Amino acid sequence: MKPSKETRRVEGRDRLEEIPLDTDAHRTQSRNVAQTGVGRVKEAARREKSARFTALLHHVDVAALERAFRRLQRHASAGVDGQTVASYEPELAARLQSLHNRLHAGTYRPQAARRVYIPKADGGERPLGILVLEDKIVQSAVAEVLSAVYEADFLGFSYGFRPGRSPHAALVALREGMMTRYINWVLDADIRSFFDTVDHEWLRRMVAHRIADPRIIRLIRMWLKAGVLEGGQWHESEQGTPQGAGISPLLSNIFLHYVFDLWVQQWRRRTAKGRMIVVRYADDFVLGFQNEGDARRMRADLEARLAQFGLSLHGDKTRLIEFGKFAADQRRARGERRPETFAFLGFTHFCGKTRDGRFTVKTKTDRRRMTRKLNELRASLRARRHEPLAAQHTWLTRVLRGHDGYYGLAGNSRALHRFHRAVERAWRHVLNRRGSPHRMTWVRYFEILRCFPLPPARIVHSPEALRARFPSILGKSRVRESRMLGSVREKPNG
Repeated sequence: MKPSKETRRVEGRDRLEEIPLDTDAHRTQSRNVAQTGVGRVKEAARREKSARFTALLHHVDVAALERAFRRLQRHASAGVDGQTVASYEPELAARLQSLHNRLHAGTYRPQAARRVYIPKADGGERPLGILVLEDKIVQSAVAEVLSAVYEADFLGFSYGFRPGRSPHAALVALREGMMTRYINWVLDADIRSFFDTVDHEWLRRMVAHRIADPRIIRLIRMWLKAGVLEGGQWHESEQGTPQGAGISPLLSNIFLHYVFDLWVQQWRRRTAKGRMIVVRYADDFVLGFQNEGDARRMRADLEARLAQFGLSLHGDKTRLIEFGKFAADQRRARGERRPETFAFLGFTHFCGKTRDGRFTVKTKTDRRRMTRKLNELRASLRARRHEPLAAQHTWLTRVLRGHDGYYGLAGNSRALHRFHRAVERAWRHVLNRRGSPHRMTWVRYFEILRCFPLPPARIVHSPEALRARFPSILGKSRVRESRMLGSVREKPNG
């Protein structure tokens, strides 16, 4: 039996000769270049919002596996098999062909992830799962195909781990939403241990809304059940997606797309009385409200919604605060202190004013993030203190430029200078303990800095640069701006 026209089009296969071309087919030679692979999947997903994809694994060919390999970090930690990028590369073509054959023959089996812990900003530890190299390659290649499908479905206020979007885009969207909408209350929310509590059954059902390829479903099920290896013992994974796995960010976005994003869209249409903005980055999200009643109702409804899927809000990290253009004046009239602040994506956001007295949302580096980063840097410097000065200088230069590359937002210059000065003091402290008979005075240290100058603090993301990078957020079109911000207008009367 021949497959239906819709199924062939959704899967991105070539049309049969007896089926006529669409009336809007490309007419010029320059536009008549046939799309292949992931490009056809992306176009089909955009065109058919409710279609299910029944054959996707054939897009994970040797070329896709090689692209996934090239995306890996060369110095990434090895999994339980000890395989690294450098040791895998010498016979890359043969290894990828073997991996491709096993994958399509159904004999590929993922291995358990190696469990490690990294410190969190709140003093706790975050568990990470380090996969073996071939699992990283396959997950990255499959995520590339699935992203082509779900990018057509994800909403505009979702920014985490998506191509063409970044934390800075989310920060710009949040700031613009606060300043251009009538926002008076902010719900700063965080889901408790989200990656560790994702329900596998719910996740598979959500993926099945768009993906009907049994081979892809089988791969996802095996990755979720692969387990973790900790202390030499294997532990079964009954829930959650291991952080560090290449497929986890996409699966988490799919889960929250159905649990949170679509529900929020429906909630604002049916329940919200005033205006509202939403910005989500992975499991961290901020909601702004015009009315206090909407904000309190949302918190209660959100807790009930998450409980249906085995999730809960983090009590210490979820707060409802008065924040916005009129918050300072209203609190001052009541005899209260200035508006509270909230942290999002490593920045503390607070109400401020421009030089001409207008309201603005200001940001600075979150104090806990800076403290943790400086502690890690001091520990690394102590381990490198006997290295040559040139090697230490190269490493510190890279660290400072990377810090400015993320935190170098306009208005954050004071925190940037404070971080750079702390790094300079930490370097002098380490150099003073290299075993030299001469004390490292400031005069001697300044002589070293003349030979090995550290880069000055620099604002990387100026308003002009942000406008160039995110024109759809800061552009003149209110329609595009509202779509990117996730802005919610008041419901029309009647």
